[in-house]
Amino acid sequence: MIEAPSLALDGVAHRFFTRRGGVSSGLYSSLNCGYGSGDSPDNVRENRRRVAATFGKSEPELLTLYQIHSTEVLTVGAGRWTSPGAPKADGLVTDRTDVVLGVMAADCAPVLLADPQARVIGACHAGWRGALSGVAEATIAAMEKRGARRERVRATVGPCIGRDSYEVGPEFPAPFLQQDEANAAFFRPALRVGHFLFDLAGYLTHRIGKAGVAAAATGHDTLAAADDFFSYRRNTLQGVRDYGRGLSAIALED
Repeated sequence: MIEAPSLALDGVAHRFFTRRGGVSSGLYSSLNCGYGSGDSPDNVRENRRRVAATFGKSEPELLTLYQIHSTEVLTVGAGRWTSPGAPKADGLVTDRTDVVLGVMAADCAPVLLADPQARVIGACHAGWRGALSGVAEATIAAMEKRGARRERVRATVGPCIGRDSYEVGPEFPAPFLQQDEANAAFFRPALRVGHFLFDLAGYLTHRIGKAGVAAAATGHDTLAAADDFFSYRRNTLQGVRDYGRGLSAIALED
């Protein structure tokens, strides 16, 4: 697992988990935390139990979402849910110490956020659609409603598909450039004529910074590092239809 220096904050624990250390095998080897995969639910449950245990929590206290590439953000209070059966959204916020907030990804970017002074944390899942639509900003806004202040919030973009791996088609840059012509900085030509390489982590950290929040990225490329991370695109390029899901999580310490 990976811990980011930018989130080494008093009273906050976080982990960007690799695919190592679980019980799943084959395509899902080994710490697959996604019930949406074709892996055995018993394996997924045990993997999630191991993740929760690193925070001193039980598996039901690890809350994740049915992610839909949206800007929907849920604030966690006393209510709970179970997975499978989680609500549809892409961001979570809480000020409680009895839960762990988790998001899953396999090339999309997990983003973990914390205001240690207000004791408010957040987590969101940002593929290119969510990043463009503003899921990170929506998560920050939800944190503010619980007392966070964006000048105190720290955010880290976790392992995701890297700039040198993320080739996109000729139509892809248009909505980003329509939003802001300066977003051209996050695209560079690919080897294929008319195609581009997109810097998802760079774009996200830029967007979060523009929102007034200090942001960093771990710099890990999920497609390139096959031993450490699940990757939807890597499997697709290899003709494999399913894939494991990696988990990133954050919690407030008692």
